[in-house]
Amino acid sequence: MRIRMGKMGRVLAILFVLTLIVAACAGDDAGDTTTTAEAEETTTTAAETTTTAEETTTTEAVAAEPVVVCELAYYTGEFAPYGPSLTNDVAFPIDQVINLDPPLGRSWTLISEDLGTVGEAQAARTCVEQHGAEIVVSQAHGYRTYRDFMLEWIAENDAPLGPTVHGGTIPGNLGGVASEPLFRAQGLDEALGMTGVLYAETVGVGSIVVFATQVEGFQLAAGAAEKAAEAVGIEVLARIDVPAEQPSYRAEAERIASLAPDAVIVQAGSVESATLIKQADEAGLSLYWIGETGWIQPEFIGTLGTDPISSQKGIGYAAFAYNEGSPAWEFYQPLWDGLYGEDHEFGAATDQYHFSTYDVMTLTALAVEYGGSYKASDWAPSMHAVGSPPGTMCYSYPECVALIRAGDDIDYEGVTGDGTFTDGGVNSQVQSYTPFEADGSVGDPFILDPARASEVIDLIKVEAECESPNPPGTDPSSPGCTW
Repeated sequence: MRIRMGKMGRVLAILFVLTLIVAACAGDDAGDTTTTAEAEETTTTAAETTTTAEETTTTEAVAAEPVVVCELAYYTGEFAPYGPSLTNDVAFPIDQVINLDPPLGRSWTLISEDLGTVGEAQAARTCVEQHGAEIVVSQAHGYRTYRDFMLEWIAENDAPLGPTVHGGTIPGNLGGVASEPLFRAQGLDEALGMTGVLYAETVGVGSIVVFATQVEGFQLAAGAAEKAAEAVGIEVLARIDVPAEQPSYRAEAERIASLAPDAVIVQAGSVESATLIKQADEAGLSLYWIGETGWIQPEFIGTLGTDPISSQKGIGYAAFAYNEGSPAWEFYQPLWDGLYGEDHEFGAATDQYHFSTYDVMTLTALAVEYGGSYKASDWAPSMHAVGSPPGTMCYSYPECVALIRAGDDIDYEGVTGDGTFTDGGVNSQVQSYTPFEADGSVGDPFILDPARASEVIDLIKVEAECESPNPPGTDPSSPGCTW
């Protein structure tokens, strides 16, 4: 467990209770006398005042307590290379933006629970049972194993709130409601698998191999890539599934060489992906390598090196683009690069994990202020409200929270685009492909046709199956829905 304390102001309320002692003095020259009954009544009133003061003190003390934000973190396991950077992505908007003027006056404290060793289910339980987390960040690949627990906890406690950067494996019809308050920062994993195929289509690829490690999110994206290829008429020569964290993928590289595809759709971690491409390059292959968002992590180029980039037809990743022309970018980018610099170990502001986490945490804070509490029943509808029209368009937390406090409805547009969510809590994105340049830097994103992307995703999306019949208005987050 790692704990980060952000800046916070503590308000200490000191309440003085005045006890009035009324003494009745008898004398020949005394005026009006105080009766025993009147004294008892006065004493009772003072006691009531004391009780009220104590209750007020308790309420104010609770209100001043910091909000525990518990991140499901990756310090061990197949995503360990990402861990410190992903934690920093959550800490950045908290420390640099939100805690400067926190919603409802309560600062946020970040705690990171590693899930790589104990599993996501145990880490999530620790967040709510031991840390009392009111916000749990990034329920993800393992959510299926503890979903029933979370639904019961939320039903009893009306918390925690659930912004998630890595929740793309969760079907798109689960979430977005008070009973299952999950809101995604990066869309669905099947969309990423589809995006790689759509880029392959644009460059005239006729055949592909789909390569994936045996991680649920990568398996889901790889399946989506297969379905998308069928939908657009690209031949899938083979699907290669392998364990994660292998030191070598030379046998798989040789198999790909024997199949002679035009491109390989890769759904694997940054180190595994780079190892495969490097060994394929050594075997003399030259083709398109189309990966996933994690390739933006420094470990990818650090493992690959730059030599294979010029010898291959193309190396890049399918993801989503940032809105460079937006005032949201003008607020966020100088803040990130001014603090860290473009050559920082965590990379520049253009990293998809950086800006998508920034956006979803900003929306989370705005929805808390707009809804007036940290209850899921207030927050979930507010997440839909603060990022959707109608409302005054705004582009940063300071600007938007000021409008909310002035009584305005807002429409937040962030770095990833408009802040709208589907009914299931899936955010709107601009699908793109980002190439690597010869020196290892990232090039300009290639924006894919949004109409085409929408058409294909409808053909391949994965949804939870709900009890049949499923009458209109049935809450898809009920325990009767499984996947």
